[in-house]
Amino acid sequence: MVSWKSLSLTLCLLGVVCATVAFGDEPAKTHWKYAPELMRPFWEGDQVEGESVLFIKDPKSAEAKAVVLFPILKVQAIRNSAGTVTYEEGRDYLVKPDSREIVLPAGSRIVSRTPDELRRPAKSQQYRLTHRDGNGEILFGAKLEYHEMQTCVTYTHAPNLWKSTVPTFDSKALPRTVQRLQQQEPLSIVVLGDSISTGANASGLFDTAPYQPAYPELLRTHLEAHFKSQVELTNLSVGGTDTNWGVTQVEKLVELKPNLVILAFGMNDSSGRPAKDYQANTEKIIAKIREKLPEVEFILVATMLGNPDWATLKQELFPQYRDALASLRGPGIALADMTSVWAGFLSLKHDWDQTGNGVNHPNDFGHRVYAQVLASLLIPHAGK
Repeated sequence: MVSWKSLSLTLCLLGVVCATVAFGDEPAKTHWKYAPELMRPFWEGDQVEGESVLFIKDPKSAEAKAVVLFPILKVQAIRNSAGTVTYEEGRDYLVKPDSREIVLPAGSRIVSRTPDELRRPAKSQQYRLTHRDGNGEILFGAKLEYHEMQTCVTYTHAPNLWKSTVPTFDSKALPRTVQRLQQQEPLSIVVLGDSISTGANASGLFDTAPYQPAYPELLRTHLEAHFKSQVELTNLSVGGTDTNWGVTQVEKLVELKPNLVILAFGMNDSSGRPAKDYQANTEKIIAKIREKLPEVEFILVATMLGNPDWATLKQELFPQYRDALASLRGPGIALADMTSVWAGFLSLKHDWDQTGNGVNHPNDFGHRVYAQVLASLLIPHAGK
């Protein structure tokens, strides 16, 4: 069996290879276009932009349907994930009134899959992704396989419907960083994390429409646009890594003299590292950095959840890791709680709706949510 670490590292390497091809001698013809509404936190206001879903077809009735996060008042647009096809209500989809459900009529152009099509026979894939019910393996998407099956929905809804934990802006949590941004002083950010932070399964990494970058670059772009200031980003993240590896990278990070460090580990640690060891490693990273850079501030990212149907995954560790990071909060240390956000998603939808690879990476929508959560810690009343 190939290890979790090898799986994540390979995904990262796949992304790096594709990025090299895309941005080598022949530059990409199209680039992702920043728009403030894409960075508005999905839990604020009364409209969700481009929420991803995967339509599932009942093999008996042949009816295909999906659900979104909130009851729909009005669909603004439904498009394929690339954004190149806009579907027509009536012809391609039907919205059930006052519900979260969207149904595909016969002849719809929207992609759908049966549950069996999202599985593979045991030992038929490069990595063993045994389904928790023991019936085969979860379909693995090394590149943009899930992106090509998913659909993006923009719709209006009644406000204030999100019930899970959301980040709140506190100027006292990251005072130096917030002051730099508000006074339009240059800000240097370093990201240290695993394959999620390298941008695995973001469309931009594969030079595919809509060419969206991963969450670190989304955050940088959004902060620059909002504050009209210079934000420098250095991403030291490497796929397949965990907090043990993070401890070894302190010297390299310190050389960059950042103002803000984003630590984003947990997905690979969750193959079995106890929460107390995860916390101890994180504390060690913070302490070693602050020995050389006493004024640096930190955002600790509690990771998204992996697919709960993956038998290898120790789901109980994710909330334990989040609580461990929460206990480290203090002056200059804030928590970006993606764990609670993702748990909220999975209480309403399925992993296949926002996964990038079927097991442990976000898709474009997920990367935007990552950036929205982080930005909400730095921007007062973000998105309003």
